[in-house]
Amino acid sequence: MAKSILLLSLLLSSGVAEAATLIVANKAEATVSLVALPEGKVVATLPVGSGPHEVAVSPGGGLALVANYGLAGPENAGSTLTLLDVAAAKVVRTIDLGEHRRPHGMVFLDEHRALVTSEVSKALLEVDVEAGKVLSTVATGQEISHMVAVTPDGSRAFVSSIRSGTVSAIDGKAKVLLKNVPTGDGAEGIAVTPDGKQVWVTNRAVDTVSVLDAASLEVLTSLPCASFPIRVEATPDGSRVLVSNAKSGDLAVFTTADRKLERRISLAPTAKETDGRLMGDFGSSSVPIGIEIAPDGKRAYVAHANADQITILDLETWTAVGSLTAGKEPDGMGYSKLDAPSPGPSPAEAGEGKRSAGLARI
Repeated sequence: MAKSILLLSLLLSSGVAEAATLIVANKAEATVSLVALPEGKVVATLPVGSGPHEVAVSPGGGLALVANYGLAGPENAGSTLTLLDVAAAKVVRTIDLGEHRRPHGMVFLDEHRALVTSEVSKALLEVDVEAGKVLSTVATGQEISHMVAVTPDGSRAFVSSIRSGTVSAIDGKAKVLLKNVPTGDGAEGIAVTPDGKQVWVTNRAVDTVSVLDAASLEVLTSLPCASFPIRVEATPDGSRVLVSNAKSGDLAVFTTADRKLERRISLAPTAKETDGRLMGDFGSSSVPIGIEIAPDGKRAYVAHANADQITILDLETWTAVGSLTAGKEPDGMGYSKLDAPSPGPSPAEAGEGKRSAGLARI
């Protein structure tokens, strides 16, 4: 308790005490955790579909969309999304994608529409989350179309495909495929800089990060980044991108102006039991995957899938200042500026304190 109070006082003194909610997908539990910030307390745990991998939050922060990817094996492929009301801390509806299976990467276009990748369909879907239906599809023709990012004006979308090692550039208005750009084996994490000029892609199988010109679609450079770079996120000011490295268990920070490695940050957690986990063969690595950066750019949250922990990183000092706990095998996350209310603990949680761990000093 004293450690939690210490960290909270540090956050208050640094001016980052605004109420907000971190939504965490717990892919081994078929749940999402709503974590109150800055306290770091889980205020609600909501049921979703099996294998929730990613979370997207609407521009206003009121809605969160969860991709129910499913479990191992083609017979267990997911084909639904779960829509959440963040402020009410409740499930709004389940959206059936029909033939479109293995939904994964998502991004909201506005308060009502979102883009969603479908690995089995090899396509990017536009989904009306209110009506609960697919509005349009654009085929990438690529294997394991996994993540998606869009330019700030929505004019272009970019889809990374792991097995093909490509980025598919899609015209957001005409809804047509422009080009499939080879970047490297295992192309997975993808982010567009806030100015809309650069697209950063992590190529996990070859330990590189590629940078594309968003307009010309040319590869500007490919940078070494060991080991198993899996996600990338740009800071709100566009000056840097953060890359999580699943095997080496650390975070790489690159500058966008000169496209160079600025620093690597060692992350403290170590793996728990790894049997049955998606990345159970990564040894003692905590397997950092999901990265979520607060809108003010002062802190980032990094989810460790094999440690069941989320590191809080101060982006001014570039140091880990604490951690929080959600559920088992946390992965994708979303940040809402709204404060989710607590519905009160269940009898089991009241008696055992399950999933109620708060902040802890590292």
